Amino acid sequence: MAHVSVTINGRSFRMACDDGQEDHLLRLAAEVNGKVDQLKGAFGEIGDTRLTVMAAIMVADELADTRRRLKAAETELNALREARAVSVERADEREALLAHTLDDAAASIERLTSHLTGLSKPAS
Repeated sequence: MAHVSVTINGRSFRMACDDGQEDHLLRLAAEVNGKVDQLKGAFGEIGDTRLTVMAAIMVADELADTRRRLKAAETELNALREARAVSVERADEREALLAHTLDDAAASIERLTSHLTGLSKPAS
């Protein structure tokens, strides 16, 4: 298990994380620290605990919004997949109908050709 020191609101905290996750943890801490700095800029010094709670709520709100947008995107993707399946099915039906129509046309042409060939032969 790895350990890193993160700084949030000017205070250092020693944290444990899985090996290889050190940079990720540092980036997350920097994001939280950025939220705290943003809140300090808007509200001034209102206490460490309050700033931390407000920053956590901001992150939770962003996460909830991201989850909502992901769910909407998944719903849209599923609808598009269903629409694609219907389109493919319709295209297959049209292709089968076209093939049948072409077969009928070819048979008609063959019959007409045979009839015309029979008319053009001299009578014996």
